[in-house]
Amino acid sequence: MCLFCEIIKGNIPSRKVYEDDNYLAILDIAQTTKGHTLVMPKKHYDTYLDMPADEFAALLKKTHEIAGPLLKNVKANGNNLLINTNPVAGQSIMHVHTHIIPRYTEEDTIRLEFTENSYDLDEVLKECTNA
Repeated sequence: MCLFCEIIKGNIPSRKVYEDDNYLAILDIAQTTKGHTLVMPKKHYDTYLDMPADEFAALLKKTHEIAGPLLKNVKANGNNLLINTNPVAGQSIMHVHTHIIPRYTEEDTIRLEFTENSYDLDEVLKECTNA
């Protein structure tokens, strides 16, 4: 059973931010910041890598359409747009979705940190391109 599919079917209540025939946007039950919203296609895919490219592009377009008014309405000063892919990257529900996380100050409760590592970039390039 997919939790998001059950929400889409109306079997589990949610706080709907937006809905049309193909997409549902709901408030994340665990609000990282006020207005943290999840945008998902109604058609089930585990991750964006499982989607046809045109459907993934449509999901990003819909996320863009929802984010602008949402951020204006909650008076956010910015946002993070996040897609977690597979549990190793933090995906806890295997139904593709985007996170719109409004940002108000640099002291918001979300922290994204990038740690620099020393890799041989030529070797990494070979792996990335399978050369």
